[in-house]
Amino acid sequence: MQSLASSVGVVTSGVGVVTSGVRAGIAGLMNLAAQGVDPSSGGGVFSVNFNQDFSSIGVGTKVGYKLFSLNSLDKIEQICDNANEDTCIVERLFSSSLVAVVSLSSPRKLKVCHFKKNSEICNYSYPNTILAVKLNRARLVVCLEESLYIHNIRDMKVLHTIRDTPPNPTGLCALSISNDNCYLAYPGSNTMGQVQIFDALNLQAKTMIPAHDNPLAAIAFNASGTKIATASEKGTVIRVFSVDDGSRLHELRRGMKRCATIFSLSFSPDSLFLLASSNTETVHVFKLEEVKEPQRVVVDEQQGLMGWMSKAVTASASYLPTPVTDMLSQGRAFATVTLPFQGIRNVCAITVIQRQPRVVVVATDGYLYLYNLNTVEGGDCPLHKQHRLEGTGGDGIVAAESSGAPVGPAYPGGAKKSEAAGCSGGGSYAGVVRGPTPPGMTESDKMSEMAAACESPPKNVLKFDDDNEFPPV
Repeated sequence: MQSLASSVGVVTSGVGVVTSGVRAGIAGLMNLAAQGVDPSSGGGVFSVNFNQDFSSIGVGTKVGYKLFSLNSLDKIEQICDNANEDTCIVERLFSSSLVAVVSLSSPRKLKVCHFKKNSEICNYSYPNTILAVKLNRARLVVCLEESLYIHNIRDMKVLHTIRDTPPNPTGLCALSISNDNCYLAYPGSNTMGQVQIFDALNLQAKTMIPAHDNPLAAIAFNASGTKIATASEKGTVIRVFSVDDGSRLHELRRGMKRCATIFSLSFSPDSLFLLASSNTETVHVFKLEEVKEPQRVVVDEQQGLMGWMSKAVTASASYLPTPVTDMLSQGRAFATVTLPFQGIRNVCAITVIQRQPRVVVVATDGYLYLYNLNTVEGGDCPLHKQHRLEGTGGDGIVAAESSGAPVGPAYPGGAKKSEAAGCSGGGSYAGVVRGPTPPGMTESDKMSEMAAACESPPKNVLKFDDDNEFPPV
């Protein structure tokens, strides 16, 4: 009987390992499905994103990853072409040489690389599929379905692990790029739209914001880390909250006739504008003007009929249903961008290129779109230039320029500390997670290379014009 029980225990353990592997594989496929990518297709592009200050673009493909600079309208400069393995996540640290990469073939392993030297600094393994990686100058955050790992960006030590988070199969999270307000945001529930904000610098919970009735679909911090924008799976209303006290600052209506899946939210560098892209063909640009308290007008009783009418109109507002008054107070789009496609996952941003604000949209069809934004009058944003970043068949066609109409294809649970990493490299938990030191490189050499890769040239001050400067991040 003891032998039989032992055999049953071994079988049960084996089944558990297989089940864990199947779940990880399913999570990876779900993540790709959320990105609008069919792994069996010849699409070539798995992911697209911006770096923290929107000065460059990272493209993950079935043969590697590419980095492009956004310094010019007429030519998109390719600054890196790494063709080692299929890449589903690529995150660059500002304008430095440091990139964090996750491959589709090894979805549990994170590689930290120096792309200019074409060298791997270190790698780390996690208990489940990596769904997202976020960077700033102080922290690197790895998001799994039910946990988040917070690393020190300088030496990659694990500083804190947030375990047993609500199921987050899409890896939704955001990390503020501010040095002073280094906050991490992630869903606080998988049944309603709660935002949990964590102080990633002091490693303590900050606040929880009940943002929406439906589960979250998108979240984004502004550059200073003082505001956070949220959208739910319904996608009709976008809200902006104060990170400090959780108060609602703005409520913006994307649409009324149809729901949408919000793909991307992005603040402008000065936090005056907010972009929202979705699975529809419209990108909405909202202007976040400060809401001023209306001045009360004291109506003299002797003003006769006009005074009485003014009082009646003011009093009637209190009898309207709350949803009606909320809808009347919601902000509408200041400007719009009409994309030549719909249903393709994309990211959007407002950045300054050649001294003018531009709306930049990058889609997983391998195309980049540049639109002009009139910050005074708003309205429709005209297409200025379109660039092809990656041939759909992986043919290496890069940054082919075009204007006007598109020329592309038709658009149609937490582990124990000892189990957290699968690398060798020392008896301590931090040593295990850091991974093995490459042959011929000492531990101090590895830390020096990490520090060197994090260094970046001084960032230029972003400008809309000569009189309106934005402070560098």
